[in-house]
Formats: sequence, C-alpha cells, structure tokens
Amino acid sequence: MTAQTDTTGSVTTVYKVSGMSCGHCEGAVSGELSQLSGVSSVTAVASTGEVTVVSTAPLDDETVRAAVDEAGFELAGRA
Repeated sequence: MTAQTDTTGSVTTVYKVSGMSCGHCEGAVSGELSQLSGVSSVTAVASTGEVTVVSTAPLDDETVRAAVDEAGFELAGRA
C-alpha cells in the first residue's frame, strides 16, 4: 500500500482500479476523484490500472471506493 507525504504537506496515494481500458475511462475516474474534498491532482493510467491521487490529507478508502464506483469501475485497493 502506497501513501506518501511530501515536503509541501500533500499526500500522494496510488490506487489500483480495475476495468479502465481507454482515455474515456481515465477521464471518468479522474473526474469523480477530483471532486473529493482535499484532492488537488488525479492521474489515471488505463494501461496499468493505476490512479495517482494527490491530496491535502490521507483519503478514506471507502470514500475513494464510492467515487470509483460512481465512475463505473472497481477499486481493487492501493498499489
């Protein structure tokens, strides 16, 4: 499980999301996660199934799971 705090006080967490296969999928997941409180950056990569989220504080896994579900995909856990 990966969660890392950098010197600016932001937290970077990498999640595994199953079902993404294209840029549209990446955009759907990124869009939902970007709406979460404290999230400053989201990068989704369909080819690896990894989604990198930068936030001001650690995110609740269930909140992330709900956002990914809303986008139509499944959170497999943290990378």
